[in-house]
Amino acid sequence: MAQIEYKDLLDAGVHFGHLTRKWDPRMAPYIFMEKNGIHIVDLNKTLSCMEQAEAALKAIVRSGRKIMFVATKKQAQEIVTEEAKRLKMPYVTDRWLGGMLTNFGTIRKSLKKLQSLEKMLKDETTVNNIAKRERLMLTREQEKLNRVLGGVADLTRLPAALFIVDVKREHIAVSEARRLGIPVFAICDTNSNPDLVDFPIPGNDDAYKSISLLTLAIGKAIEEGLMERKQDKDDQRLAEEEEAKRASDQRGEGEGEAEEAPRAAVEESDED
Repeated sequence: MAQIEYKDLLDAGVHFGHLTRKWDPRMAPYIFMEKNGIHIVDLNKTLSCMEQAEAALKAIVRSGRKIMFVATKKQAQEIVTEEAKRLKMPYVTDRWLGGMLTNFGTIRKSLKKLQSLEKMLKDETTVNNIAKRERLMLTREQEKLNRVLGGVADLTRLPAALFIVDVKREHIAVSEARRLGIPVFAICDTNSNPDLVDFPIPGNDDAYKSISLLTLAIGKAIEEGLMERKQDKDDQRLAEEEEAKRASDQRGEGEGEAEEAPRAAVEESDED
């Protein structure tokens, strides 16, 4: 598993927390000290938490399930979108729709509507037969749905876990996941409540460099899990092929013995 170095965390400013007056006392175990009115995150705790989170994410992905990335703050949108697309995982980076997890059936209806709109607007015959104003309205609706739901377009069932940047901002997503028993992995700054998530990663959730470093590390762990799953499938296929070949060889030997038996009986009768 790829390990983040202590120096990398320092260079990215992962240790910088919020102003001391804005802190959440439940983050106390993850705070190293206070300097110039700002809390400093204990990076040893960050490394330890990252290791636990990466191991758990690898296990989830290896079992063939999906991790949903959630980050709607501006400085996190680009990096989270790119990483989720690269790993072919669902993501929400524009706006979290209330009920996206707890009312998944309705979200699936909206996804079907998006798919039908895309199909309609790709059909030149249909497009040419509708009025320009109506076509413009349909295009706008498609763009709106695509912006909000484009990242979960291929999601057919609830994700196995959530990776969240900024627990306070994404409190609705955290609440829905907790209600459904879906584990949450999240970057927790000094103003967050780490008790709300299953795998808190203490660190700066505002700086682009910090978000980027931690998100890419999580992405690398997921990628390793996907590669291990592929290897498991290949090993299983080879084992099945070997078993089938062995069974075929055994059948061939059995047929050969069956042919030898009547031939031996004929030879014995000729001698008599």
